[in-house]
Amino acid sequence: MDDGLNDTDAAPSPPAAPPAVPELSQLMVQLLKGVLYREDDEHLWASLMRLQARVREQAAVLLLDLVLDEAEGHAFLKSRPDPDESDGAPRLPRLVARRPLSYPVSLMLALLRKRLAEFDAGGGDTRLVLSREDIAELMRVFLPEGTNEARLVDQVDATITKVVELGFLRRLKPAAGSTQNRGHYEVRRILKAFVDAQWLADFDARLETYRTALSGGAGKEAPDA
Repeated sequence: MDDGLNDTDAAPSPPAAPPAVPELSQLMVQLLKGVLYREDDEHLWASLMRLQARVREQAAVLLLDLVLDEAEGHAFLKSRPDPDESDGAPRLPRLVARRPLSYPVSLMLALLRKRLAEFDAGGGDTRLVLSREDIAELMRVFLPEGTNEARLVDQVDATITKVVELGFLRRLKPAAGSTQNRGHYEVRRILKAFVDAQWLADFDARLETYRTALSGGAGKEAPDA
């Protein structure tokens, strides 16, 4: 039965709202740029908690895995391991390149990881903050004999700068008009994800390797940590 209405009589549809930037796109862009910390962006972290299944799907297309640590409050994308060449499987392309680490950088990461484990065992604060002098003292024992103080300071400063760039140390800014925190660094807890318990168990053997390598020259490169 004709109710007297046709297509031309229908009420016009309301104009479509302008599209918002999808949360998933924001998450993928941030994770492809680097580590996402809960403390740095709680809103984006909450989005990750809701959308982590879709993030994993998108990451898988790029041959990446999402590494998510809710307890520590950080997440990042990691390349999938290469297949066993003995099986004749082709090597997978890498979106996230591996970067070889110099011996001083590898040594500093090892020492900071061990210091973080000792700090956690103490059951105190959750943030490990070290001064430049503290870090230099950790390194001093493992540098070649005869290294003078000026050279030690230069090498420690250069290595700290590299470790900051890698995201394992964060330089603390002193409050306005204060000298507190000047030359101090927070050890980022994501270091635990890169230097795992098994790696730490072999710590003494690795340090002996670093000591030998540094005695022969600090410019050589070490395998990835």
